[in-house]
Amino acid sequence: MSDADTGSSNNGPEMVQINIWLSQAFLEDIDTTWEEQGFNSRSEFLRYAARDAIKHPEFSREGWKQIAASEHDLRSGESDLVSRDEVLEMMDRDTDGE
Repeated sequence: MSDADTGSSNNGPEMVQINIWLSQAFLEDIDTTWEEQGFNSRSEFLRYAARDAIKHPEFSREGWKQIAASEHDLRSGESDLVSRDEVLEMMDRDTDGE
């Protein structure tokens, strides 16, 4: 892996502590997420999130906002899940007009 490896093995890259400021509500969302996704700690989750942001820059900030908004709509009951077939149908519909 690169120097940006997020591993914490004894033979891995030197780990450096940083401090960041977050709202309490955002921190609570992070804590819920890392626990639900099976990470060992908040730090491990944030390292992986930062690594993914660096390694996958094609995921734009706007794209993440749309994903978060969709997730919120699903959790609040304002939206329903869409099946794979429905997504494929919507994609086909979108390309027909081009």
